[in-house]
Amino acid sequence: MKKLDGKIAVVTGASKGIGAAIAKHLAAEGAAVVVNYASSKAGADRVVDEIVSTGGKAIAVQANVAKEAEIQQLFAETKQAFGKLDILVNNAGIYEFSPLESITEEHFHKQFDLNVLGLLLTSQQAVKHFGEEGGSIVNISSIVSTLAPANGSVYSATKAAVDAITKSLAKELGSRHIRVNAINPGMVETEGTYTAGIIESEGRKQTEALTPLGRIGQPQDIASAVVFFASSDSAWITGETLYITGGLR
Repeated sequence: MKKLDGKIAVVTGASKGIGAAIAKHLAAEGAAVVVNYASSKAGADRVVDEIVSTGGKAIAVQANVAKEAEIQQLFAETKQAFGKLDILVNNAGIYEFSPLESITEEHFHKQFDLNVLGLLLTSQQAVKHFGEEGGSIVNISSIVSTLAPANGSVYSATKAAVDAITKSLAKELGSRHIRVNAINPGMVETEGTYTAGIIESEGRKQTEALTPLGRIGQPQDIASAVVFFASSDSAWITGETLYITGGLR
């Protein structure tokens, strides 16, 4: 028997990168997965096809999780397809770096609306759909919540907020058997970090030099930990923040 047999999971921002790896790992352990995407239907469909081709169950559902009406539709489609919900992975997020003098209202709200408000509203909807047995919420935060690099004040603030929300919701929802934990990755090799020029930058080399394990992360490094938090292996763990950074703090 697999760890997540019979479970239903929603993974936001799952069309590529860390989210895609999470969706595939959850499915490999028996969960039926809702692969959420904002704009990349082709990417989400590829993830679904990979899951289905290996005997798993998955559907792709479009929703911008910075918008409440679209969040509600995401969970309505989840219920219609699978009838219930057991696991929510709040992976969708955006990062933009800017020096203080260049910060604008748009720069601030673009990140806070998705990374913080979106996470709260998505969790709010998930809680309405969890059954009496409860559920598991896993928030994907970041090492920047505490490392706080230069030019990343807004992005770091969003992830510090995620860490605080994780602890607060764990206390609020524990009596309903809902566990809430966070994973704080270090630098991970994804389509996004390639596009941003990070993977081939001096910053990557500097990061690896400071990392005890001597490398940056891969999406599967994060995904396996999500499976742990989603499963009964972590039944007495809530409110925790797990740093997966190769030892970099």
